Amino acid sequence: MFTTIESFISEYQMESAKTQQLLDTLTDESLKQTQADGYRPLGYIAWHLVHAERGMLYGTGLAFESAPLVSEPPAQADMIADAFRSTTENILSAVRTQLTDEKLQDVVPMFGQSWTISYTLYSYFKHEIHHRGQLTILMRQAGLPVIGAYGPSKEEWVAFGRPAPAI
Repeated sequence: MFTTIESFISEYQMESAKTQQLLDTLTDESLKQTQADGYRPLGYIAWHLVHAERGMLYGTGLAFESAPLVSEPPAQADMIADAFRSTTENILSAVRTQLTDEKLQDVVPMFGQSWTISYTLYSYFKHEIHHRGQLTILMRQAGLPVIGAYGPSKEEWVAFGRPAPAI
């Protein structure tokens, strides 16, 4: 969990930049990629990342702008990437101006439980990482390159001039 606003900002800037890289790689066609019949397509998961704050961060009392919530995600990948970029900037600005280190220990109702704002920020952060993992699998299935968030991806090994690790 986070004990200072700056620790959240520092970590979230790094993690959201990785998510942004993936979203910037999406194509309109790739948004239709599913794991299997009956599962949410890549576009839905990507759009969920833009709106996940409505379930967590709004519950902390933070006020910021984000793209309008619609029942269907946009069919244009660049709209999703731009909306994530804008929402992320607005979240970081809101955290900087509306929270203090002391306020991180305030308790808010969240999903029928009582969470500190610190834990809520931590859970929001982890929630994005969870869905980023889903994105990378669906992106691979759609034939798109992925980034190595915590180590080189197969494509990055090649770009480094090294052979990709053997299977």
